[in-house]
Amino acid sequence: MKKILITGGAGFIGSHVVRLFVQQYPQYQIYNLDALTYAGNLENLKDIENEPNYHFLKADIVDESVMNDLFSEYQFDGVVHLAAESHVDRSISDPLSFIRTNIVGTVNLLNAARATWNGNFENKLFYHISTDEVYGSLGETGLFTEETPYDPRSPYSSSKASSDHLVRTYYHTYGIPVVISNCSNNYGPNQFPEKLIPLVINNIKKMKPIPVYGKGENIRDWLFVIDHARAIDMIFHKGKVGETYNIGGINEWTNINLIHKMCEVLDRKLDREPGTSASLITFVKDRAGHDMRYAIDSSKLMKELGWEPSLQFEEGIEKTIDWYLDNEEWMNRITDGSYEKYYKDQYVNR
Repeated sequence: MKKILITGGAGFIGSHVVRLFVQQYPQYQIYNLDALTYAGNLENLKDIENEPNYHFLKADIVDESVMNDLFSEYQFDGVVHLAAESHVDRSISDPLSFIRTNIVGTVNLLNAARATWNGNFENKLFYHISTDEVYGSLGETGLFTEETPYDPRSPYSSSKASSDHLVRTYYHTYGIPVVISNCSNNYGPNQFPEKLIPLVINNIKKMKPIPVYGKGENIRDWLFVIDHARAIDMIFHKGKVGETYNIGGINEWTNINLIHKMCEVLDRKLDREPGTSASLITFVKDRAGHDMRYAIDSSKLMKELGWEPSLQFEEGIEKTIDWYLDNEEWMNRITDGSYEKYYKDQYVNR
């Protein structure tokens, strides 16, 4: 019976990956490791928390000794590594936290896997999930491919680029079987409201200003989180060791057009006069080092593994908005901080 460690499994993307693995692979034992920092929320997994093949481990990947102990105790066969500090604005104000978690934490996991597997790599895999931001910024044309040179522009993207290089180093130097994927911007249910889409939804509901960096002309490729989880599943089970796969939604939108689309949808769903939500748009000073455009070429993943996105953005954003409108209590618990007390006394740091 395979034992799979999923790091960061209480977070936005991680919770969807954990759910998919728990439900789709009852023959696996799935271990969700999360430090439950501000973005970790076990309420995201209430529907599967009592499944017999699901286990939660509260621990921080920055703690080298604990990582070694956990690998020794549980003898994980595979790692799906999602745990990361991920918000660009936070990385600008506190870069050291990103260095600790995204670089040192990744090395701690690699070292623990290396020591535990001890050269016996049959049916073992270390899967590292990264971001398209490591590639820097695109011009008006072109797409990021797996061969695009790295050119990170923020402390966040630099820390992720460093961890990508280290994962490849452990493959080439020590022979650890690895795969890496780099994804575009995710959206969907359970996303922490510091991110653009849930922030806009929440502000529109409460008739609060919608902050837009610069002129809102920055372009992002949007990937529905469940499609991302499906891709991770395919890469984990079918990807070629040592390879990198790019995962994109094939949905490029400028920030301002995205926000206007959301305003239109929410005015309709909230039964407001057209233009009501758009009146909340407030342009603010642009973020330092703000990349102009990201867009991913997913053709390798599509051709080699048969993946394709299931939703176009218009359908995905409707589903996403519906989820947030239907889960007002979840959002309220996030914004008032009470979600952090949900499991406060049930789990002790390892």
